[in-house]
Amino acid sequence: MPVDIRPLTSADEAEWRRLWTDYLTFYEASVEDAVYSSTFARLLGDDPADFSCLIAWVEDRPVGLTHYLFHRHAWRIENVCYLQDLYADPDVRGHGVGRALIEAVYAAADAAGSPSVYWLTQDFNTTARQLYDRVATLTPFIKYQRPAP
Repeated sequence: MPVDIRPLTSADEAEWRRLWTDYLTFYEASVEDAVYSSTFARLLGDDPADFSCLIAWVEDRPVGLTHYLFHRHAWRIENVCYLQDLYADPDVRGHGVGRALIEAVYAAADAAGSPSVYWLTQDFNTTARQLYDRVATLTPFIKYQRPAP
């Protein structure tokens, strides 16, 4: 199945919203409408500190997305790349969409001079982890997060 990866455009808002909603639902999360609006505007903005978005297309249908950003790291001179969100519609999983999105982020990181790309996932995301084990190295880090005030 040929997968075309391209940057998000303003014309993609409805499909981006659908894909990101499905991603959030998978992780049993939701955000307010204002967050959708703010995030979409930031994804289209030109602030290098904001996230970028790539959309995966199969034929003429958007089927996946990824959000990623570059940030400084105290242990490196060059920026590192954080791949925050990665999603493929269930009907195209196992057909190379996730891999194509990850490889597109790798290419963007290489073009930006950022050799390090990392991401997090839930331990129960076993299907995606099968792909991640083939395209990345599992690290021993454990995430801690401040409790909600």
